[in-house]
Amino acid sequence: MGRPKQPDISEHLLDRCTDHALEHGLPDRLQPFVDATGTSARMLLYHFGTRDELLRAVLRRARQRHLEYFAALFSVVPGESYASTLARAWVAMTGPRAQPFLRMFGQLTEQHDTSLWPGFRAKATTDWLQPLEAGLATIDRAESATLVLAVIRGLILDLDATADVDRADEAFGVLLKSLDPSAPPISRGERTVSRPASA
Repeated sequence: MGRPKQPDISEHLLDRCTDHALEHGLPDRLQPFVDATGTSARMLLYHFGTRDELLRAVLRRARQRHLEYFAALFSVVPGESYASTLARAWVAMTGPRAQPFLRMFGQLTEQHDTSLWPGFRAKATTDWLQPLEAGLATIDRAESATLVLAVIRGLILDLDATADVDRADEAFGVLLKSLDPSAPPISRGERTVSRPASA
């Protein structure tokens, strides 16, 4: 009779593998995970079964972190207009902390959707609709959730292709003003992007 698996060890290994994948991308072999965890390929397979099962576990753990982070960004903040919340969320979603998630799930969408996470693209879209609807309802614009999500996703792709942060920030600012004329300009530290008053 084999030795039972220890959940604490599995969780530790999974977190280390997830940290590595978020920093470097999903590997196409086990060795990067072996190096990141300081264990052996045999031990990883003992805890997770196969390479693909380990990759699926890593994706689920990374998605859990992603959902927690972005859901917090989209949550209603008492005393703050939702347009202001979205302005802050946009800066955070396109900032350094969010980049590992965008890279990983962009890679998944492009290369692994059918083999590792069937239906991921649809789920990755609909996951964000409910928190956006709830927030936008506070400014009587719940029906705009799909539009806001589509603009966010499109501008993130634009940023990935062009790295033109100013143009993307200005475009998102235009969207916010269309939802709430009192929306603040997009601000990244000392740099603020807003449209001219005559525009």
